Amino acid sequence: MPSRVRSDHVFINCPFDPGYRAILDGIVFAIYDLGFVARCALEDDDGGEIRLAKIERIIEECKFGIHDLSAVAIDPAINLPRFNMPLELGLFLGCKRFGASPQRKKKCLILDSDRYRYRNFISDIAGQDIHAHGGRPREAIIEVRNWLAGASGRRLLPGGAEVSIRYERFQADLPALCARVQRDPANLIFVDLSEMVSIWLRADR
Repeated sequence: MPSRVRSDHVFINCPFDPGYRAILDGIVFAIYDLGFVARCALEDDDGGEIRLAKIERIIEECKFGIHDLSAVAIDPAINLPRFNMPLELGLFLGCKRFGASPQRKKKCLILDSDRYRYRNFISDIAGQDIHAHGGRPREAIIEVRNWLAGASGRRLLPGGAEVSIRYERFQADLPALCARVQRDPANLIFVDLSEMVSIWLRADR
């Protein structure tokens, strides 16, 4: 039986390296702050499930997808680019194009560090709107907020600047919050971060 598409679930396709962590954390916070659920390949570490099959399953279950292509660049260690993000974007677009009726209602946001950089490595998506965050968490939060507001049709969502301010407050409170449950704020796995955000939001409202 096909998985049900969850109308409030958002698939995150992005780099998982330390240099991107601040943007990922900001995106996760914004998703939860706006009343949605963040999903990504890091949510489940099951050695019995093939990684690509897991990504396909998560994509299938999510109505929305955020795809950040900013890490598509030459790796100086191997002199080759990283193409995981474009691959997962292709899977999402293919699911939207060729899937059953619920899958065709998927919507996605494509992010990059620069709005026109993609032309150098994936020109086939020319004509689609690319949103730039400039490597700054605040800009990524604002882009995610504005896109989700339009794509979901939800009303009375807080503005991007307000979500960004709340994210900064969350970051300031995170060490004390983690101390209560004996976690290291610098080494939170994805599910722990999602839980910390949810706990903070419940207390803040």
